[in-house]
Amino acid sequence: MPRPTGRVLTLLELLQSGGTRTVAELADRLGVEGRTVRRYVDQLIDLDVPVESVRGRYGGYRLAPGYRLPPLMLSDDEALAVLLGLVAGRRAGLTTTERTASETASAKIRRVLPKRTARRLDTLLEALAFTDQPDDFDTPDAEVLLTVADAVRHRRPVSIRYTDRDGRRSERTLHAYGIVAHAGRWYVTGKDARIGEDRTFRLDRIADARTLPGSFEAPVGTGPAQRVLSGFATAEYRHEVTLRIHGTVGQIRARLPASVASLEEYAPVAGEDRATERWMRVELRAERLDWLPLVLASLDRPFVIERPDELRDLVIALADRLTSYARQA
Repeated sequence: MPRPTGRVLTLLELLQSGGTRTVAELADRLGVEGRTVRRYVDQLIDLDVPVESVRGRYGGYRLAPGYRLPPLMLSDDEALAVLLGLVAGRRAGLTTTERTASETASAKIRRVLPKRTARRLDTLLEALAFTDQPDDFDTPDAEVLLTVADAVRHRRPVSIRYTDRDGRRSERTLHAYGIVAHAGRWYVTGKDARIGEDRTFRLDRIADARTLPGSFEAPVGTGPAQRVLSGFATAEYRHEVTLRIHGTVGQIRARLPASVASLEEYAPVAGEDRATERWMRVELRAERLDWLPLVLASLDRPFVIERPDELRDLVIALADRLTSYARQA
């Protein structure tokens, strides 16, 4: 391409790296005079690239938010990072309902990649394997996601239309504390203003979100991620389970993470190592109990079942089956 055009694109790349660039700095990087830099800036503005002029001692030029995304100048490594991020996002379910958006974005970047870089990417994708199977996640609407995120940042109440797991629809006013991505789904945690209690909602079940007037103070202490995990562990299910397990926090959490069970950690006595094995109280709720005996067996730690008796019967039945299997010739 003609050298001036190449320098204009280089100027755009420099501005996209962020911050304010002085005329002297840009002139030095481009190998031109200051007035030529100003001419190149005018050419970018003519192409609807939103370049701002900053006055003052440390003034110069910077990119401003525009009504559309300006042309992006990506290095080979940056292009590969973006494409791999799109692949991983689709795989993990961390996309929006506009699934074609990630596909068209990938196609646009691949279309302009140098052939050598494209071949390297294809080689990587062919060699890449995942240990889990891809799931068909229910993903949130992009507009809902952005509206809720804005409400979180500015501490504004937000009205949502929500459908729960039983299909019941309701309209709620939420004081949103934060958005959490967990196990391939998006969640928002906050206080349900109507009942005055903290709740966690799946974003893909929110049909509409509107920011409301007013503001609120977010609580200090526990962060949004921990609130979501604690909400899973204390959700309303059919069975309430209480156990005492002898082991370290790490041993127990390896099989019963915070999203599954709450763990009462006792403060160690003076001089005792926090990693020392001791009795811990574990509480969880579950719709079914048939998976718990195998988890307790895999812990390989002494345990006591406080409730329910049904779980004790299931553990005994599993032990009897394993014993009979082991005695077979």
